[in-house]
Amino acid sequence: MKRLLVTIALGATIVSTQAAAQAPNGERGRWAQDMTRAQAQQIADGMFQRFDLNHDGTVTWAEAEQARAQMGIGSERAEKLIDRVFGDAQSLTLQQFEAQALARFDRDDLNHDGTVTVAERQRARAQMKAERGAQPKAERGAVNSTQNPGQ
Repeated sequence: MKRLLVTIALGATIVSTQAAAQAPNGERGRWAQDMTRAQAQQIADGMFQRFDLNHDGTVTWAEAEQARAQMGIGSERAEKLIDRVFGDAQSLTLQQFEAQALARFDRDDLNHDGTVTVAERQRARAQMKAERGAQPKAERGAVNSTQNPGQ
């Protein structure tokens, strides 16, 4: 589940239409700022709306791929993101999508004050990378596909 939630945050970064100017700490755009839980929810909702091309309240894997292509995002990173977000599921509802994003926010809010600071986000990212590095690659893929609540 943790990896799935991280991918949603990465997806928001990838599809963000805000300027991606580099901050001194290496963060980009809105991720270079502290974020409240309400802001995280708004970002998730906005991202979901951009992916829900037929506006039926469900994002399918095919819609996500089509939206990615329309936005001109062709990186391997974006492909992996979509695969991780969906896992074995073919679709996600707004509620599932939002729940994943807010669970990641709650995990990253280390002091549980309702705001994830840049420092908290960096510590969470470093911890995730350390955990991912300690886990064999084949096992990571199995964990990602079994932890998707949208199955």
